[in-house]
Amino acid sequence: MSDPGSTTTTVEAAGDVVGPVRLAGADKTMGQLVATATAEMSALVHDEIALAKAELRQDVKRGVTGGVAGTVAGVLALFSLPVLSFAAAYGIHNLGLGLAWSFLIVGAAFLLLAGLAALLAMTKFKKVKPPERSIASAKQTAAVLQNAKPHPRGAKDVSTSVARSSA
Repeated sequence: MSDPGSTTTTVEAAGDVVGPVRLAGADKTMGQLVATATAEMSALVHDEIALAKAELRQDVKRGVTGGVAGTVAGVLALFSLPVLSFAAAYGIHNLGLGLAWSFLIVGAAFLLLAGLAALLAMTKFKKVKPPERSIASAKQTAAVLQNAKPHPRGAKDVSTSVARSSA
């Protein structure tokens, strides 16, 4: 830890080091302490939001890639229907290997490509997961804040409160 004369220490929550925390000195006023706490909480919230955005941005990219692959699979499957229809129509005509067999081979190739694109889409969608680091960080922050206790206030005499002017 730090030496006894230092003004910083480390806060530990559930075995994890949270980071350096500035100890309240005798020379700081209550307003300065509140301003410092507010600024640190604001920075913490902004950092949590930035982390969540970064994780979500990565998952959105994966989702878009999976969506494009799924769309390609659907389009290729749709394109295979006319080809297979033409193959049935030209099934009467047999020239060499046969025109119908040629259309059937092309239609089967489209279906094979659609299956590969669908497989790619499934693997990309399976990689999309919740923002685990943001959730863990938020839980850690909540655990630290739950252990924080407010400074006890003494009972004040109402007659010694702030005097107000009537002018």
